[in-house]
Amino acid sequence: MSLKELRIGTRASQLALWQANWVKSELEKRYPEMTVTLTKIKTIGDKILDVPLAQVGGKGLFVKEIEEAMLRGEIDIAVHSMKDVPTEFPEGLGLYCITEREDPRDALISRGVKFADLPQGARIGTSALRRQAQLLKVRPDLEMVIIRGNVETRMNKLETEGLDGVILAAAGLNRLGFADQVTEYLDTEFSLPAIGQGALGIECNLADEEVKQTIAFFNHADTSNAVRAERALLWRCEGGCQVPIAAFGEVSGDQMKLTGFIASVDGKVSVKGSITGPAESYEKLGVTLAEQLLADGGHAILAEVYQREVSREKEIPV
Repeated sequence: MSLKELRIGTRASQLALWQANWVKSELEKRYPEMTVTLTKIKTIGDKILDVPLAQVGGKGLFVKEIEEAMLRGEIDIAVHSMKDVPTEFPEGLGLYCITEREDPRDALISRGVKFADLPQGARIGTSALRRQAQLLKVRPDLEMVIIRGNVETRMNKLETEGLDGVILAAAGLNRLGFADQVTEYLDTEFSLPAIGQGALGIECNLADEEVKQTIAFFNHADTSNAVRAERALLWRCEGGCQVPIAAFGEVSGDQMKLTGFIASVDGKVSVKGSITGPAESYEKLGVTLAEQLLADGGHAILAEVYQREVSREKEIPV
């Protein structure tokens, strides 16, 4: 291994830095002679904290500036939370490794009250339309409050905004040492995770064979197949943060079960389905399930959601 230095690009949030430092540590263990450095990059998504992601462009807001730094040759790799990564990349760049998945579930933090026991009209904080739709489908009485900010900031909004509970990804809470704050982990049958939730992705210049060889050991085959199937579904549905789409792949041996979900924002109309097949055929599984969901009503749901989004954009003063 002849690479002497590797530069990692990352967002500067607490969780992003934990993730990047974990990658740095693993690289240093494997290549003790190599110098590994972090470059903190502030993205548009980090700067705009008072507006829901769906209204400011969705997932690409957390990676665009990092990818631009890579294209300029300022960094060699980027570490992302997979649920933040768009399904398309700038020419020349791509997702080379997906790490072993942490707990993929959503988690409820409340004052000791489990979800089923929350009072009528309880105020629940979440940053995801996907969570909002699934929770409202079960409990239409809930008042959903969109919250932004890093993990600790969103946890604190339980008190600062007088919420009855907040829903966050279990993986981030576990990584930052907040697992003891969790009141209840929500089963994936009840709250299907975001595409890629719990996994990290490492992006690089796909023409750089030396960098690819250096980071290849991070790739976890089962997680990679599952997440790429989820992303194929999202790509076929042309979805992002603007629409409630969820998917979760579970690999057992050489087989994968992929479950997908499309809903209206209020959760009143939804379609859910599953497909099982060879894990190595991840892209085919994702696209096939997406087409099933679209045919079963998903297309009409998405058309209405996107139409509302267009109407809302026209109402925003320029």
